[in-house]
Amino acid sequence: MWNLTTNCLREPEDFADITADYAAEAASHGARYVEAIFSPAERMLRGVAPEALFEGYTEGVRRAWDDHGVVLRLTPDLFWGVDPTLAEETARWAVRHREDGVVGLGIGGGEDMGDPMAVRRAFQVAREGGLAAVPHAGETSGPERVRRVMEALHPRRIRHGIGAIADPGLVGEIAARGIGLDVCPTSNLRTRVVSDVADVPLAALHRAGVRVTVATDDPAMFGTDLATEHAIAHAAGLDDAQLWANAMATCAADPATLRRLRQLGGTPDAGTDGDGW
Repeated sequence: MWNLTTNCLREPEDFADITADYAAEAASHGARYVEAIFSPAERMLRGVAPEALFEGYTEGVRRAWDDHGVVLRLTPDLFWGVDPTLAEETARWAVRHREDGVVGLGIGGGEDMGDPMAVRRAFQVAREGGLAAVPHAGETSGPERVRRVMEALHPRRIRHGIGAIADPGLVGEIAARGIGLDVCPTSNLRTRVVSDVADVPLAALHRAGVRVTVATDDPAMFGTDLATEHAIAHAAGLDDAQLWANAMATCAADPATLRRLRQLGGTPDAGTDGDGW
């Protein structure tokens, strides 16, 4: 279903529209800053020009701020099993648009479909260009996969990461290195990784000192939103202040944006610095 819907997106206006539309959705839940994922390499394989992709999404970034007051940044995703040459090309396009709102490079999809070492060069290109590494790992796989991704790709954050919980030593290493985990409880439920969102190890990871945040993954596909994921985190014992602190410690925002976000202190009405914040 994801392939069927996303393959309908072909023109710059398509990419700008869905980006701005999601900013409106996020704003309705109180979001001020969003690091969003899109998947350029799959579209490029189907004949969509990279210029159309990146120009469309970065136009959506501008509209997100102008129309909805959301600072939206982009972390384009590769997919496990991607050809390394295409991966490097995508990374270079991402770096080229760093000043337009691209802040990171990720990789997702079936965790059994590719070796992290195969995309190591692409992530090196991204890091050298000032982008953060934000790969997926440890949703459907265990701690060994998480460790391999850490060693090969040097992530600032890992999307999901809950498979690490089976190895206390690895959890301690993640905490000590300050790597964030973007945990997606409803996604874990929909993909049948857990039978109940209460089984997602948010509380255990938090107690171990890991900087966990909560995210929606594919909200339209999974029937969730930011408020739902935060309610799940609250039930697991994390409060808004802690989630905010973890997000500030692990996000890929540029220093000026990060300073402004920290001034907000996690409250929607914390005042501005004179230009809309």
